[in-house]
Amino acid sequence: MKDEELRADLVRRLTEAGHLRTARWRAAAEAVPRHEFLRGGFFERVPGSWPTWWRPVPSGDDAWLERCYRDDSLVTQVAGTIVPADVRGEICRAPTSSSTMPGLVLHMLEELQVADGHRVLEIGTGTGYSTALLCHRLGADRVTTVEVDPDVMTRARVALGRCGYAPRLVVGDGLAGYGPSAPYDRTIATCGILEVPGEWVEQTRPGGRILATVSGWLYASELACLTVEGGVARGGFLGGGISFMLARTHQPPALGCLPDMESADESPARLAAHEVLDDWTARFVAQLAAPRAQHISLTCEDGSAEEVLLDVADGSWAALRKDGERSLVRQGGPARLWDAVEEHVRRWRADGAPPLERFSITVGPGGQRVTWPTK
Repeated sequence: MKDEELRADLVRRLTEAGHLRTARWRAAAEAVPRHEFLRGGFFERVPGSWPTWWRPVPSGDDAWLERCYRDDSLVTQVAGTIVPADVRGEICRAPTSSSTMPGLVLHMLEELQVADGHRVLEIGTGTGYSTALLCHRLGADRVTTVEVDPDVMTRARVALGRCGYAPRLVVGDGLAGYGPSAPYDRTIATCGILEVPGEWVEQTRPGGRILATVSGWLYASELACLTVEGGVARGGFLGGGISFMLARTHQPPALGCLPDMESADESPARLAAHEVLDDWTARFVAQLAAPRAQHISLTCEDGSAEEVLLDVADGSWAALRKDGERSLVRQGGPARLWDAVEEHVRRWRADGAPPLERFSITVGPGGQRVTWPTK
Protein backbone atom coordinates (compact mmCIF):
# COMPACT_ATOMS: atom_id res chain seq x y z
CA MET A 1 0.00 0.00 0.00
CA LYS A 2 1.15 3.56 -0.68
CA ASP A 3 1.60 5.98 2.18
CA GLU A 4 -1.61 7.86 1.22
CA GLU A 5 -3.62 4.64 1.54
CA LEU A 6 -1.92 3.73 4.83
CA ARG A 7 -2.62 7.20 6.17
CA ALA A 8 -6.28 7.03 5.17
CA ASP A 9 -6.59 3.63 6.82
CA LEU A 10 -5.01 4.96 10.03
CA VAL A 11 -7.45 7.90 10.08
CA ARG A 12 -10.36 5.51 9.61
CA ARG A 13 -9.23 3.33 12.52
CA LEU A 14 -8.60 6.31 14.81
CA THR A 15 -12.03 7.73 13.96
CA GLU A 16 -13.72 4.43 14.74
CA ALA A 17 -11.81 4.23 18.03
CA GLY A 18 -13.03 7.69 19.03
CA HIS A 19 -9.61 9.40 19.01
CA LEU A 20 -10.61 11.58 16.04
CA ARG A 21 -13.92 13.34 16.57
CA THR A 22 -13.79 16.54 14.53
CA ALA A 23 -13.41 17.23 10.83
CA ARG A 24 -10.53 19.69 11.26
CA TRP A 25 -8.32 17.21 13.11
CA ARG A 26 -9.26 14.42 10.69
CA ALA A 27 -8.12 16.68 7.86
CA ALA A 28 -4.81 17.27 9.67
CA ALA A 29 -4.27 13.55 10.22
CA GLU A 30 -5.01 12.88 6.55
CA ALA A 31 -2.59 15.58 5.40
CA VAL A 32 0.46 15.00 7.61
CA PRO A 33 2.65 12.04 6.55
CA ARG A 34 3.91 10.40 9.73
CA HIS A 35 6.58 8.44 7.90
CA GLU A 36 8.41 11.67 7.00
CA PHE A 37 9.09 12.11 10.72
CA LEU A 38 10.55 8.61 11.00
CA ARG A 39 13.05 8.77 8.13
CA GLY A 40 15.86 7.97 10.55
CA GLY A 41 14.24 4.65 11.39
CA PHE A 42 13.20 3.50 14.84
CA PHE A 43 13.98 0.85 17.45
CA GLU A 44 11.89 -2.24 18.09
CA ARG A 45 11.93 -4.24 21.28
CA VAL A 46 13.67 -7.59 21.13
CA PRO A 47 10.91 -10.09 22.02
CA GLY A 48 11.31 -11.75 25.40
CA SER A 49 14.20 -9.57 26.54
CA TRP A 50 14.42 -8.42 30.15
CA PRO A 51 15.78 -5.91 30.79
CA THR A 52 14.62 -4.57 27.45
CA TRP A 53 16.95 -4.83 24.46
CA TRP A 54 16.34 -2.85 21.28
CA ARG A 55 17.29 -3.38 17.66
CA PRO A 56 17.15 -0.80 14.87
CA VAL A 57 14.56 -0.84 12.10
CA PRO A 58 15.98 1.20 9.20
CA SER A 59 13.72 3.29 7.03
CA GLY A 60 12.90 2.83 3.40
CA ASP A 61 11.17 -0.50 2.76
CA ASP A 62 7.47 -1.40 2.68
CA ALA A 63 7.56 -3.09 6.10
CA TRP A 64 8.97 0.09 7.70
CA LEU A 65 6.37 2.22 5.94
CA GLU A 66 3.50 0.00 7.09
CA ARG A 67 4.69 0.15 10.70
CA CYS A 68 4.86 3.95 10.56
CA TYR A 69 1.07 3.93 10.17
CA ARG A 70 0.23 1.58 12.99
CA ASP A 71 -1.16 3.17 16.12
CA ASP A 72 2.06 2.45 18.00
CA SER A 73 4.67 4.48 19.82
CA LEU A 74 8.05 4.09 18.13
CA VAL A 75 11.31 4.68 19.96
CA THR A 76 13.64 6.93 17.97
CA GLN A 77 16.49 7.49 20.46
CA VAL A 78 18.01 5.64 23.41
CA ALA A 79 20.55 6.68 26.05
CA GLY A 80 20.11 10.37 25.28
CA THR A 81 22.15 10.36 22.05
CA ILE A 82 21.91 7.02 20.21
CA VAL A 83 19.70 6.77 17.10
CA PRO A 84 18.96 3.69 14.96
CA ALA A 85 21.70 4.46 12.43
CA ASP A 86 24.29 4.25 15.23
CA VAL A 87 23.55 0.63 16.11
CA ARG A 88 24.52 -2.64 14.48
CA GLY A 89 22.88 -5.51 16.30
CA GLU A 90 21.10 -4.89 19.59
CA ILE A 91 21.42 -2.46 22.48
CA CYS A 92 20.19 -2.43 26.08
CA ARG A 93 19.66 1.22 27.01
CA ALA A 94 16.68 3.28 28.16
CA PRO A 95 14.53 5.07 25.54
CA THR A 96 14.89 8.86 25.61
CA SER A 97 12.80 10.00 22.63
CA SER A 98 9.97 8.52 20.60
CA SER A 99 7.14 9.13 18.18
CA THR A 100 4.04 8.80 20.37
CA MET A 101 1.19 6.62 19.13
CA PRO A 102 -0.95 8.74 16.75
CA GLY A 103 -4.16 7.86 18.56
CA LEU A 104 -2.87 9.40 21.78
CA VAL A 105 -1.43 12.45 20.01
CA LEU A 106 -4.72 13.19 18.26
CA HIS A 107 -6.78 12.43 21.37
CA MET A 108 -4.75 15.05 23.24
CA LEU A 109 -5.05 17.57 20.41
CA GLU A 110 -8.81 17.08 20.38
CA GLU A 111 -8.91 17.63 24.16
CA LEU A 112 -6.90 20.83 23.74
CA GLN A 113 -9.99 22.39 22.12
CA VAL A 114 -8.18 24.85 19.89
CA ALA A 115 -10.01 27.39 17.75
CA ASP A 116 -8.95 29.33 14.67
CA GLY A 117 -6.51 32.07 15.60
CA HIS A 118 -5.26 30.39 18.77
CA ARG A 119 -1.57 30.49 19.62
CA VAL A 120 -0.14 27.23 21.00
CA LEU A 121 2.97 26.41 23.01
CA GLU A 122 4.09 22.81 22.63
CA ILE A 123 6.56 21.34 25.12
CA GLY A 124 8.55 18.47 23.63
CA THR A 125 8.94 18.65 19.85
CA GLY A 126 10.19 15.08 19.51
CA THR A 127 10.02 13.92 15.91
CA GLY A 128 7.86 16.92 14.99
CA TYR A 129 4.78 14.91 14.00
CA SER A 130 2.46 16.51 16.58
CA THR A 131 3.97 19.90 15.71
CA ALA A 132 3.04 19.36 12.08
CA LEU A 133 -0.52 18.47 13.02
CA LEU A 134 -0.79 21.71 14.99
CA CYS A 135 0.68 23.67 12.07
CA HIS A 136 -1.83 22.19 9.65
CA ARG A 137 -4.73 22.99 11.97
CA LEU A 138 -3.75 26.51 13.06
CA GLY A 139 -1.01 27.74 10.72
CA ALA A 140 2.71 27.49 11.47
CA ASP A 141 2.90 31.12 12.60
CA ARG A 142 0.62 30.21 15.52
CA VAL A 143 2.79 27.37 16.84
CA THR A 144 5.83 27.59 19.14
CA THR A 145 7.50 24.30 20.06
CA VAL A 146 10.33 23.74 22.55
CA GLU A 147 12.72 20.77 22.59
CA VAL A 148 15.54 20.27 25.10
CA ASP A 149 17.69 18.08 22.82
CA PRO A 150 19.36 20.00 19.96
CA ASP A 151 19.92 16.85 17.86
CA VAL A 152 16.27 15.83 18.20
CA MET A 153 15.25 19.36 17.21
CA THR A 154 17.53 19.30 14.17
CA ARG A 155 15.87 16.13 12.89
CA ALA A 156 12.42 17.57 13.57
CA ARG A 157 13.34 20.80 11.77
CA VAL A 158 14.36 18.86 8.66
CA ALA A 159 11.19 16.74 8.68
CA LEU A 160 8.94 19.76 9.21
CA GLY A 161 10.68 21.55 6.36
CA ARG A 162 10.17 18.57 4.04
CA CYS A 163 6.45 18.81 4.78
CA GLY A 164 6.33 22.58 4.27
CA TYR A 165 5.88 23.68 7.91
CA ALA A 166 7.93 26.43 9.58
CA PRO A 167 6.76 26.99 13.19
CA ARG A 168 8.90 28.76 15.77
CA LEU A 169 11.40 26.12 16.93
CA VAL A 170 13.13 26.69 20.25
CA VAL A 171 15.95 24.61 21.75
CA GLY A 172 15.79 24.86 25.51
CA ASP A 173 14.18 23.65 28.71
CA GLY A 174 10.48 23.49 27.96
CA LEU A 175 9.67 23.60 31.67
CA ALA A 176 10.46 27.32 31.46
CA GLY A 177 8.03 27.75 28.57
CA TYR A 178 9.02 30.41 26.05
CA GLY A 179 8.31 33.96 27.12
CA PRO A 180 9.09 35.85 23.88
CA SER A 181 6.05 34.33 22.10
CA ALA A 182 3.69 34.52 25.10
CA PRO A 183 0.86 34.74 25.89
CA TYR A 184 -0.56 31.49 24.52
CA ASP A 185 -4.15 30.36 24.22
CA ARG A 186 -3.14 26.75 24.72
CA THR A 187 -0.14 24.93 26.23
CA ILE A 188 0.42 21.23 25.64
CA ALA A 189 3.20 18.94 26.85
CA THR A 190 4.20 15.67 25.18
CA CYS A 191 6.43 14.63 28.09
CA GLY A 192 5.61 13.63 31.63
CA ILE A 193 6.15 16.13 34.45
CA LEU A 194 6.25 15.95 38.22
CA GLU A 195 4.60 19.35 38.62
CA VAL A 196 3.03 21.83 36.20
CA PRO A 197 5.54 24.72 36.06
CA GLY A 198 4.39 28.14 37.16
CA GLU A 199 5.89 29.56 33.94
CA TRP A 200 3.27 27.72 31.89
CA VAL A 201 0.52 29.27 33.98
CA GLU A 202 2.06 32.73 33.63
CA GLN A 203 2.46 32.39 29.86
CA THR A 204 -1.07 31.09 29.19
CA ARG A 205 -3.87 33.63 28.70
CA PRO A 206 -6.74 33.90 31.18
CA GLY A 207 -9.28 31.36 30.02
CA GLY A 208 -6.55 29.36 28.26
CA ARG A 209 -5.99 25.64 28.70
CA ILE A 210 -2.97 23.61 29.76
CA LEU A 211 -2.80 19.91 28.90
CA ALA A 212 -0.02 17.86 30.46
CA THR A 213 0.68 14.41 31.88
CA VAL A 214 1.39 14.62 35.61
CA SER A 215 3.51 11.72 36.80
CA GLY A 216 6.01 10.78 39.50
CA TRP A 217 8.91 8.50 40.24
CA LEU A 218 6.57 5.58 40.93
CA TYR A 219 5.43 6.07 37.31
CA ALA A 220 1.69 6.31 37.82
CA SER A 221 0.50 9.21 35.68
CA GLU A 222 -2.58 10.90 34.32
CA LEU A 223 -3.46 13.55 31.76
CA ALA A 224 -4.38 16.81 33.47
CA CYS A 225 -6.46 19.52 31.82
CA LEU A 226 -6.37 22.92 33.52
CA THR A 227 -7.92 26.33 32.85
CA VAL A 228 -6.03 29.50 33.79
CA GLU A 229 -7.81 32.28 35.64
CA GLY A 230 -6.33 34.99 37.86
CA GLY A 231 -2.82 33.56 37.75
CA VAL A 232 -4.00 30.13 38.94
CA ALA A 233 -4.64 27.00 36.87
CA ARG A 234 -7.39 24.65 38.02
CA GLY A 235 -8.76 21.47 36.54
CA GLY A 236 -8.89 17.72 36.73
CA PHE A 237 -7.69 14.52 35.15
CA LEU A 238 -9.09 12.98 31.98
CA GLY A 239 -8.54 9.31 32.83
CA GLY A 240 -7.12 6.53 30.73
CA GLY A 241 -3.79 5.92 32.46
CA ILE A 242 -1.79 7.96 29.94
CA SER A 243 1.99 7.96 30.37
CA PHE A 244 4.94 9.69 28.70
CA MET A 245 8.68 9.71 29.25
CA LEU A 246 9.43 12.20 32.00
CA ALA A 247 10.99 15.52 31.02
CA ARG A 248 14.74 15.11 31.30
CA THR A 249 15.07 17.59 34.13
CA HIS A 250 12.32 15.71 36.01
CA GLN A 251 14.04 12.31 35.72
CA PRO A 252 14.85 10.64 39.06
CA PRO A 253 18.45 10.67 40.30
CA ALA A 254 20.61 7.57 40.09
CA LEU A 255 19.98 5.19 42.97
CA GLY A 256 23.65 4.71 43.80
CA CYS A 257 24.49 2.41 46.70
CA LEU A 258 21.54 1.03 48.61
CA PRO A 259 21.34 1.72 52.35
CA ASP A 260 21.87 -0.99 54.94
CA MET A 261 18.35 -2.35 55.02
CA GLU A 262 19.20 -4.86 57.73
CA SER A 263 19.69 -2.00 60.18
CA ALA A 264 16.00 -1.63 61.08
CA ASP A 265 13.57 -3.94 62.83
CA GLU A 266 10.54 -5.35 61.05
CA SER A 267 6.99 -4.48 61.98
CA PRO A 268 3.62 -5.52 60.52
CA ALA A 269 2.49 -3.43 57.54
CA ARG A 270 -1.15 -2.41 57.35
CA LEU A 271 -0.98 -2.53 53.54
CA ALA A 272 0.97 -5.02 51.44
CA ALA A 273 3.21 -3.69 48.70
CA HIS A 274 1.08 -5.20 45.93
CA GLU A 275 -2.05 -3.46 47.25
CA VAL A 276 -0.41 -0.14 46.50
CA LEU A 277 2.12 -0.71 43.74
CA ASP A 278 0.00 -2.97 41.51
CA ASP A 279 -2.99 -0.60 41.45
CA TRP A 280 -2.61 2.43 39.15
CA THR A 281 -4.66 4.90 41.21
CA ALA A 282 -3.33 3.69 44.56
CA ARG A 283 0.19 4.13 43.23
CA PHE A 284 -0.68 7.66 42.08
CA VAL A 285 -1.93 8.39 45.61
CA ALA A 286 1.30 6.91 47.03
CA GLN A 287 3.29 9.36 44.91
CA LEU A 288 1.46 12.23 46.56
CA ALA A 289 2.60 10.93 49.95
CA ALA A 290 6.19 10.13 48.93
CA PRO A 291 6.89 12.33 45.88
CA ARG A 292 10.65 11.66 45.79
CA ALA A 293 10.53 7.91 46.37
CA GLN A 294 11.64 5.41 43.75
CA HIS A 295 10.62 1.75 43.62
CA ILE A 296 12.87 -1.23 43.04
CA SER A 297 12.28 -4.98 43.39
CA LEU A 298 14.98 -7.10 44.99
CA THR A 299 15.51 -10.85 45.15
CA CYS A 300 17.04 -11.93 48.43
CA GLU A 301 19.61 -14.71 48.89
CA ASP A 302 16.87 -17.10 50.03
CA GLY A 303 14.88 -16.42 46.85
CA SER A 304 12.25 -14.25 48.52
CA ALA A 305 11.26 -10.91 47.05
CA GLU A 306 11.38 -7.48 48.63
CA GLU A 307 9.77 -4.29 47.34
CA VAL A 308 11.80 -1.22 48.25
CA LEU A 309 10.91 2.48 48.25
CA LEU A 310 13.93 4.78 48.41
CA ASP A 311 14.25 8.55 48.60
CA VAL A 312 17.80 9.19 47.39
CA ALA A 313 17.78 12.84 48.47
CA ASP A 314 17.25 12.32 52.21
CA GLY A 315 18.08 8.61 52.51
CA SER A 316 14.65 7.48 53.69
CA TRP A 317 13.69 3.96 52.71
CA ALA A 318 11.13 1.23 53.27
CA ALA A 319 11.50 -2.48 52.46
CA LEU A 320 8.46 -4.76 52.36
CA ARG A 321 8.20 -8.53 52.19
CA LYS A 322 5.59 -11.23 52.62
CA ASP A 323 5.73 -13.67 55.52
CA GLY A 324 2.97 -16.14 54.80
CA GLU A 325 -0.23 -14.13 54.93
CA ARG A 326 1.44 -11.22 56.71
CA SER A 327 3.23 -8.23 55.21
CA LEU A 328 6.27 -6.92 57.06
CA VAL A 329 8.08 -3.63 56.63
CA ARG A 330 11.44 -2.22 57.67
CA GLN A 331 11.95 1.55 57.48
CA GLY A 332 14.96 3.80 57.88
CA GLY A 333 16.12 7.37 57.37
CA PRO A 334 14.56 10.63 58.53
CA ALA A 335 11.08 9.91 57.12
CA ARG A 336 8.82 6.89 57.52
CA LEU A 337 8.01 6.41 53.84
CA TRP A 338 5.63 3.47 54.13
CA ASP A 339 3.76 5.04 57.05
CA ALA A 340 3.10 8.10 54.88
CA VAL A 341 2.01 5.95 51.93
CA GLU A 342 -0.32 3.85 54.10
CA GLU A 343 -1.92 6.94 55.64
CA HIS A 344 -2.64 8.47 52.22
CA VAL A 345 -3.91 5.27 50.61
CA ARG A 346 -6.10 4.33 53.58
CA ARG A 347 -7.61 7.83 53.63
CA TRP A 348 -8.29 7.61 49.87
CA ARG A 349 -9.99 4.24 50.41
CA ALA A 350 -12.05 5.64 53.29
CA ASP A 351 -13.32 8.30 50.88
CA GLY A 352 -14.60 5.58 48.55
CA ALA A 353 -11.43 5.11 46.45
CA PRO A 354 -12.52 7.67 43.83
CA PRO A 355 -10.98 7.25 40.34
CA LEU A 356 -8.44 9.73 39.04
CA GLU A 357 -11.11 11.36 36.86
CA ARG A 358 -12.61 12.77 40.08
CA PHE A 359 -9.34 14.19 41.42
CA SER A 360 -8.67 17.94 41.24
CA ILE A 361 -5.40 19.74 40.49
CA THR A 362 -4.54 23.36 41.27
CA VAL A 363 -1.34 25.17 40.30
CA GLY A 364 -0.63 28.63 41.67
CA PRO A 365 1.95 30.72 43.51
CA GLY A 366 2.05 28.13 46.28
CA GLY A 367 2.88 25.32 43.88
CA GLN A 368 0.84 22.29 42.81
CA ARG A 369 -1.86 20.62 44.89
CA VAL A 370 -3.73 17.42 43.96
CA THR A 371 -6.80 16.39 45.94
CA TRP A 372 -9.67 13.91 45.72
CA PRO A 373 -13.31 14.34 46.86
CA THR A 374 -13.92 13.45 50.49
CA LYS A 375 -16.99 11.87 51.99
